[in-house]
Amino acid sequence: MDINKLTKLVASYNPPEDVELVKRAYNFAKSCHKDQKRLSGDPFILHPLSVAYILAELNLDPVTISASLLHDCIKDTSTDISKIKEVFSEELAFLVKGVSKVSKVARESKEKQKIENLRRMLLAMAEDVRVILIKLADRLHNMRTLHSLDQDSQLKISHETLEIYAPLAHRLGIGKIKCELEDLAFSYLQPEAYEDIKERVALRMEEREAEILEIKKHLDRRLRLAGIKAEILGRPKHLYSIYCKMQSHRVGFDEIYDLIGIRVIVDSVEDCYGTLGIIHSLWKPISGRFKDYISLPKQNMYQSLHTTVVGNKGRPVELQIRTHDMDKIAEFGVASHWHYKEGKKKELDFTERISWLRRTLEWQKDITTDEDFMESIKTDLFAERVFVFTPKGEIRDLPKNSTPIDFAYSIHTDIGDHCVGAKVNGRIVPLHHKLSSGDIVEIITSKTSHPSIDWLKLVTTSKAKTKIRQWIKRETEKQEEDKTKILEKKHPKKLIPKKKKIKTILGIQGISDMAFKFSKCCSPLPGDEIIGFVTLNRGISIHRKDCPNIRTNDPCKILPLSWDDDGKGIYETGISVLAYDRQELLQDLLASISSTKTIINEAHGKARKDGMAECRFSLMIEGKEKLHTVIKGLEKVRSVVKVCRIQPK
Repeated sequence: MDINKLTKLVASYNPPEDVELVKRAYNFAKSCHKDQKRLSGDPFILHPLSVAYILAELNLDPVTISASLLHDCIKDTSTDISKIKEVFSEELAFLVKGVSKVSKVARESKEKQKIENLRRMLLAMAEDVRVILIKLADRLHNMRTLHSLDQDSQLKISHETLEIYAPLAHRLGIGKIKCELEDLAFSYLQPEAYEDIKERVALRMEEREAEILEIKKHLDRRLRLAGIKAEILGRPKHLYSIYCKMQSHRVGFDEIYDLIGIRVIVDSVEDCYGTLGIIHSLWKPISGRFKDYISLPKQNMYQSLHTTVVGNKGRPVELQIRTHDMDKIAEFGVASHWHYKEGKKKELDFTERISWLRRTLEWQKDITTDEDFMESIKTDLFAERVFVFTPKGEIRDLPKNSTPIDFAYSIHTDIGDHCVGAKVNGRIVPLHHKLSSGDIVEIITSKTSHPSIDWLKLVTTSKAKTKIRQWIKRETEKQEEDKTKILEKKHPKKLIPKKKKIKTILGIQGISDMAFKFSKCCSPLPGDEIIGFVTLNRGISIHRKDCPNIRTNDPCKILPLSWDDDGKGIYETGISVLAYDRQELLQDLLASISSTKTIINEAHGKARKDGMAECRFSLMIEGKEKLHTVIKGLEKVRSVVKVCRIQPK
């Protein structure tokens, strides 16, 4: 690698004055690093030069390339940022400072360093995404030269690359860098598996290439007859993606057929769909393997049609169909923004395309612990995504396994806090329903409905988890304040400290501090006669006295229990409703329950062949009196025949 090779590449897509800027930056960096060497023994300047070349291969602008040449000057030499601003420009100095801030991590534990580094990267990316493009290129060259480090460093850096940098490249749509980072990290973390797959791919490649060539010739001939101009390429899958497929599908290498994918690049969107039709007329498509990322692009800007067909030899073949612009974006992602010079339209388009990052950073202000931060990043930035629609056609991008509650909080906190139910594609679904791409989701709200602690088990997004915890914390603090005021009125002479928590406990024959839980089979409420069943290693399980699940001949396992003076608290119970089936029945039942200020955990409805409907609800209830109020309200709902508490089986 030398400066001439870099400037030649930069000159291929920039005017001469921009090439001169890159040369000046190189000479400045070379002067700063003149006596420094890397651990490999190479002159240090080769590292920033290689980083700059990686960015030039992405066709990035000369300012970014120049900043990459200078990116280690502040960290590893005595050069001051003001000097770079004086010699070059404020924009270039800003990028160099941004990269230096990301690299400068406090002396904490390794895990703390990783988390702090990630925080800084995300903040820097929000200010100017080019800072992270430099960091990704920096990491890629470090991975290419990782052989010069000791094994512990190799494993640590490779693990971090696979956990953070490769997913970050994927989220930014830079497939070119993402794939190489994954394969390099894979080679260090699992060298035996890497070498095994590499050898097996090489052995089968000649046979697969001949098969792909036959498909390409056949397809090219049919596209020409249809008047569609196309470039047809065969591309081998990268090794880590093959390994992941073997792991996720639990199959051996011999059962992986799509070692090579076919990419068809055409001139227009119309030609994309025309090509798809021709492919499906030539070969039988495999059901469930078609994906339209053109009409529904990925959040990282990726657009393409994917289909898998049964090839000439009876083996699956994957094809991707896209336009030339789509192909550039698939390779370069956000970096492709700097390929264009059209002005404001592209600027607005680019701003919208990275808006997910700013939204993520906005709600992450509420996250306090490092563990929650890492969980949120892995879930909301790096997890697989589903794309769902509001009734007005707006797209919401959510992690895989998201539920209607996640969707509700993605729209607005108030909608999430008052979510009582949801319709997916026009059908009422329970709150634990998993959303799929393409779903149209409508949230049913009620002013009297509020989150419950059980919602935390149902949600996936960190925003939903954070908002639910905040609501529960506020409500708990309010209840404690109200209870303290009541006690102060009853016992004015008794001093009650205002931070002190006052817990309602059960009178269990003097064993008030023993661990206990309420059984779900009979869901006892204050007012029910109760008994305790001593369980192994889990304390006491509390049941209704008439619960049929208490079967034991050992009197030592049974404890007579009673509620305290008022039995105040919130307890889970279930009710069943039988009604004549009609439109909006479940909605009316949910509204009736919510009007009593009762928290609804789950709602299920089932239509019977005889025209009746059975609905079941899991509720959080203060006691039997409150349950009686809820039941009386439901009995007044039109077409309801019977309402009863769900009895234990």
